[in-house]
Amino acid sequence: MKEGTREDYLYLRGLEEAHNRGTAERLLRALRLQAEETIPGYRITRLEHALQSATRAYRDAAGLDWVVAALLHDIGDGLAPQNHDRFAAEILRPFVRDEVTWVVEHHGAFQMVYYAHHYGWDQYEREKYRAHPYYQTCVDFCERWDQASFDPDYPSEPLEFFEPMLGEVFQRKAYEESNLRTGLAKGLMS
Repeated sequence: MKEGTREDYLYLRGLEEAHNRGTAERLLRALRLQAEETIPGYRITRLEHALQSATRAYRDAAGLDWVVAALLHDIGDGLAPQNHDRFAAEILRPFVRDEVTWVVEHHGAFQMVYYAHHYGWDQYEREKYRAHPYYQTCVDFCERWDQASFDPDYPSEPLEFFEPMLGEVFQRKAYEESNLRTGLAKGLMS
């Protein structure tokens, strides 16, 4: 890399910008692959869980960022099962506000309230975040959209329904302050 010239790097920058504009399409491909992945022990695929979560958010009249976050919140399950929540949060971080990213990043710990006691784990892991301004938003995200979205009979919207929404979020300029709006605790409907 240290031997590259200014011209080399300007050329590469143009290619990288074109590549970056294709993020939404790469995410759609990754989601489509999840149609082939049944969550072990569950009666739905990973894609169906994502679609149900996003559909529930959409039908709750949640904001665009929340719908896309619900769609992508478990996209890392296959590649990073031990830290899938942080994996998904890092994908979203440059394009959505801090509240959305924080909720996605921490939803794994918050979900433990539903099942951890069955394994002898700390069911109330989320309590260490009790004082955080986004605590209740994460509780609501998990309760309303995530934990309920394993229903083989739920009528979710197809992936194509969410494509324009995904495109809109990932066409934003990365780390644009107007998209990130750090420190605003608005809840799920904003």
